[in-house]
Amino acid sequence: MSQYPWGEATATGIGSHPGEDHAEAVRVVFDTSPALPYLPELPARGVGADMIGRTASLLLELPVEVQPSGWRFADRPGRDFKRARDHLVRDLDGLEEVAQGYEGPFKIQVCGPWTLAGAIELRYGDKTLADPGAVRDLVDSLAEGLAAHVADVRRRVPGATRIVVQVDEPGLPGVLRGTVPTASGFGRLAAVDRQVVADRLGGVLPAGTFTVVHCCAPGVPFGVLRTAGVGAVSLDAHLMRRRDEDAIGETVEAGTALFLGVVPGVDAKLPDVDVVAKPAVELWRRLGFPVSTLASQVVLTPACGLAGASPAYARTALATCRKAARVLQDDPGE
Repeated sequence: MSQYPWGEATATGIGSHPGEDHAEAVRVVFDTSPALPYLPELPARGVGADMIGRTASLLLELPVEVQPSGWRFADRPGRDFKRARDHLVRDLDGLEEVAQGYEGPFKIQVCGPWTLAGAIELRYGDKTLADPGAVRDLVDSLAEGLAAHVADVRRRVPGATRIVVQVDEPGLPGVLRGTVPTASGFGRLAAVDRQVVADRLGGVLPAGTFTVVHCCAPGVPFGVLRTAGVGAVSLDAHLMRRRDEDAIGETVEAGTALFLGVVPGVDAKLPDVDVVAKPAVELWRRLGFPVSTLASQVVLTPACGLAGASPAYARTALATCRKAARVLQDDPGE
């Protein structure tokens, strides 16, 4: 039996979709990514549908509001927090209808604690990342809220054989390098110790789920993610550099899966599926891993979310990833 929740030749999406029709987005997901469907996110709906606000609505006893500078912690839940929560509840209601009869793994996405800490300001205006105690409180709150969210999804999608939790951490390389700007924008926040980063990230990963960390920025910290205990790393295949391959090889050898972004997240002319699959096939060959493990340990995805794409392209991109995933199984070009 595979150690991964999905079967061979699987493709999926990163999470965000264009437009404002969530019911249609869910139908597209189940149609184009049937091996690993997911709860789509529609940031075009505005405040509270964005990555930060959506995840902040899961936080327990840490309400947020929107200020001119962005999201900030507040004394009590207000209109912005309620709007974010309402978006999520309506989305889950719609998912429950479409997912009737589905059996298999199901993926949800949340913003990770370090990206949240670099984006949400404290009540007095500094970023959460500047205060280690505030980061700890954020991690504890997110862990509790995410566990409740997973339980809710399990109840609504009873056929889900395993919940896959994708934690979006585009800000993680900046946290480690000390390049996250202060609230004023004139300075940079100090780099955070790698072990602390791994411990806090690991602290939000829900028990009993398969966890993926998505980082579409250059410099994915593979070692930190392995230390945190993630089951898979999601990255843009076209941002991989040869100097990253030792770390990628160690990650694969440890049994960690790869979600490889192989098509653009915005409208583009897509090549033949053999060309789309090529980065995965060639990476596997260079690393010296057996071709027999490629189709189970690698999941193909768009490079990032599809919020900036047209609806037609979003559907085509997901369908293309699905066809390319079959190449990994049927004809990996040994």
